[in-house]
Amino acid sequence: MQTERINGGYVQSVTPPSYKVMVNDNLYVRVITPDPQWSSLFNAQTGDGSITLESAGLSSYPVDIDGNIDIPYVGKVYVAGKTISEIKTQLEAVLEKYVTDAAITVRLVDSYISIIGNVNAPGRYSITKERMNIFEALALAGDLSTFSDRQTVQLIRQSSYGPDIKEFSLSDRNILASEFYYVMPNDIIYAKPLAARAFQINSPIWTLFFSTITSTIAIIAFVRTL
Repeated sequence: MQTERINGGYVQSVTPPSYKVMVNDNLYVRVITPDPQWSSLFNAQTGDGSITLESAGLSSYPVDIDGNIDIPYVGKVYVAGKTISEIKTQLEAVLEKYVTDAAITVRLVDSYISIIGNVNAPGRYSITKERMNIFEALALAGDLSTFSDRQTVQLIRQSSYGPDIKEFSLSDRNILASEFYYVMPNDIIYAKPLAARAFQINSPIWTLFFSTITSTIAIIAFVRTL
């Protein structure tokens, strides 16, 4: 737990969880050794199992359906379900068989969240800092719109067991102690509309429905009078 200042007071917030790599993620792996020739052997080059993501300008290794990345001269390394720090330690141990004093950088490429529903600027946004909370994420989308229900915001998080959905109120301080307080890559934030607004949007449908029912009842009543 850690302390944050909210509205002049201090409250306890949860420690941000470490993201665990999943299938279809992309990892940037950079190996630097005292010998440039060894460095070039281990670093990803387009065409040898890596891909280049133009949005990030980096060559990265895709995590395949079995949870592996395929590194030149090393082979497949299982990374699914591990944090970036754990993968870095794992690769350091693997590369010790080939070189010593190697400096390894591991980074998740294309770290995004999606913000949809009743916000002023829905879209897909890059996570620009290591610890971004739900309020900072919503600020990227220009905050919730006038007709958004601040009491029932949903966050959908992918896991190895499937989507995990959390519904919460932005005015409830208990969110600060929730594991959903800090957003993670691939999260989806859905801002639901106010119930009155949802009815207003669908009112033409309901008007047609009730009109049809009323007309049907009137016809039935007329037929019975004959």
